[in-house]
Amino acid sequence: MRLAHTMIRVKDLDATLDFYVGFLGLREVRRKPIGEEATLVFLSDKDGQTIELTVNHGRTEYEIGDQFGHLAFFTGDLEKVVADVEKRGWWYRRSRPELSSKYIFVKDPNGYDIEILEGQP
Repeated sequence: MRLAHTMIRVKDLDATLDFYVGFLGLREVRRKPIGEEATLVFLSDKDGQTIELTVNHGRTEYEIGDQFGHLAFFTGDLEKVVADVEKRGWWYRRSRPELSSKYIFVKDPNGYDIEILEGQP
Protein backbone atom coordinates (compact mmCIF):
# COMPACT_ATOMS: atom_id res chain seq x y z
CA MET A 1 0.00 0.00 0.00
CA ARG A 2 1.18 3.57 -0.75
CA LEU A 3 0.06 6.94 0.52
CA ALA A 4 -2.13 8.63 -2.13
CA HIS A 5 -2.17 12.22 -0.86
CA THR A 6 -2.78 14.53 2.08
CA MET A 7 -5.71 16.96 1.85
CA ILE A 8 -5.97 20.38 3.46
CA ARG A 9 -8.79 22.91 3.15
CA VAL A 10 -7.70 26.35 2.02
CA LYS A 11 -9.22 29.83 2.30
CA ASP A 12 -7.51 31.63 -0.58
CA LEU A 13 -6.36 29.47 -3.49
CA ASP A 14 -4.15 32.12 -5.13
CA ALA A 15 -2.24 32.90 -1.91
CA THR A 16 -1.96 29.20 -1.15
CA LEU A 17 -0.58 28.40 -4.62
CA ASP A 18 1.91 31.25 -4.28
CA PHE A 19 3.16 29.63 -1.05
CA TYR A 20 3.23 25.96 -2.11
CA VAL A 21 4.26 26.48 -5.75
CA GLY A 22 6.10 29.81 -5.62
CA PHE A 23 7.88 29.33 -2.29
CA LEU A 24 8.09 25.56 -1.67
CA GLY A 25 8.53 24.61 -5.33
CA LEU A 26 5.70 22.09 -5.69
CA ARG A 27 3.99 21.89 -9.07
CA GLU A 28 0.32 21.74 -9.92
CA VAL A 29 -0.45 18.37 -11.50
CA ARG A 30 -4.25 18.38 -11.64
CA ARG A 31 -7.26 20.59 -10.99
CA LYS A 32 -10.73 19.09 -10.58
CA PRO A 33 -13.94 21.06 -10.06
CA ILE A 34 -16.58 19.33 -7.95
CA GLY A 35 -19.67 21.03 -9.35
CA GLU A 36 -20.28 24.39 -7.73
CA GLU A 37 -19.33 23.00 -4.32
CA ALA A 38 -15.54 22.87 -4.45
CA THR A 39 -12.35 22.77 -6.47
CA LEU A 40 -9.56 20.28 -5.82
CA VAL A 41 -6.00 21.21 -6.78
CA PHE A 42 -3.30 18.55 -6.58
CA LEU A 43 0.31 19.59 -6.04
CA SER A 44 3.30 17.26 -6.24
CA ASP A 45 7.00 17.32 -5.45
CA LYS A 46 9.67 15.80 -7.73
CA ASP A 47 9.22 12.39 -6.08
CA GLY A 48 5.46 12.28 -6.59
CA GLN A 49 4.35 13.04 -3.01
CA THR A 50 1.01 14.83 -3.35
CA ILE A 51 -0.99 17.40 -1.43
CA GLU A 52 -4.63 18.06 -2.31
CA LEU A 53 -5.79 21.62 -1.74
CA THR A 54 -9.57 21.78 -1.34
CA VAL A 55 -11.34 25.08 -1.86
CA ASN A 56 -14.96 24.96 -0.70
CA HIS A 57 -16.67 27.74 -2.67
CA GLY A 58 -18.46 30.28 -0.51
CA ARG A 59 -16.50 29.37 2.61
CA THR A 60 -13.40 31.25 3.75
CA GLU A 61 -13.00 30.39 7.43
CA TYR A 62 -11.96 27.12 9.04
CA GLU A 63 -10.67 25.98 12.40
CA ILE A 64 -7.47 24.00 12.08
CA GLY A 65 -8.18 22.09 15.28
CA ASP A 66 -5.77 20.48 17.69
CA GLN A 67 -5.61 17.06 16.06
CA PHE A 68 -3.55 18.20 13.06
CA GLY A 69 0.17 18.85 13.57
CA HIS A 70 2.11 20.11 10.56
CA LEU A 71 3.39 19.34 7.07
CA ALA A 72 7.15 18.86 6.67
CA PHE A 73 9.46 19.41 3.70
CA PHE A 74 13.17 18.73 3.15
CA THR A 75 15.63 21.25 1.74
CA GLY A 76 19.29 20.93 0.88
CA ASP A 77 20.04 24.51 1.99
CA LEU A 78 18.15 25.72 5.04
CA GLU A 79 20.00 29.05 5.20
CA LYS A 80 18.87 29.87 1.65
CA VAL A 81 15.28 29.17 2.71
CA VAL A 82 15.70 31.33 5.84
CA ALA A 83 17.00 34.20 3.69
CA ASP A 84 13.96 33.86 1.40
CA VAL A 85 11.57 33.79 4.39
CA GLU A 86 13.23 36.90 5.86
CA LYS A 87 13.08 38.68 2.48
CA ARG A 88 9.34 37.98 2.36
CA GLY A 89 8.95 39.35 5.90
CA TRP A 90 7.40 36.15 7.25
CA TRP A 91 7.52 34.99 10.86
CA TYR A 92 9.53 31.81 11.46
CA ARG A 93 10.92 29.81 14.35
CA ARG A 94 14.26 28.01 14.25
CA SER A 95 15.21 24.73 15.89
CA ARG A 96 17.02 25.02 19.20
CA PRO A 97 20.82 25.27 18.71
CA GLU A 98 21.52 22.23 20.91
CA LEU A 99 19.47 19.91 18.68
CA SER A 100 21.21 17.88 16.00
CA SER A 101 18.45 18.48 13.43
CA LYS A 102 18.18 21.89 11.80
CA TYR A 103 14.75 23.18 10.81
CA ILE A 104 12.41 26.13 10.78
CA PHE A 105 8.66 26.43 11.14
CA VAL A 106 6.64 28.92 9.07
CA LYS A 107 2.89 29.30 8.57
CA ASP A 108 1.17 28.97 5.22
CA PRO A 109 -1.53 31.52 4.22
CA ASN A 110 -4.20 29.34 5.87
CA GLY A 111 -2.45 29.12 9.24
CA TYR A 112 -1.04 25.60 8.86
CA ASP A 113 2.37 24.97 10.43
CA ILE A 114 5.01 24.06 7.84
CA GLU A 115 8.31 22.53 8.96
CA ILE A 116 11.30 22.86 6.64
CA LEU A 117 14.13 20.46 7.54
CA GLU A 118 17.70 20.56 6.30
CA GLY A 119 18.76 17.25 4.78
CA GLN A 120 17.30 14.52 2.64
CA PRO A 121 14.65 11.90 3.41
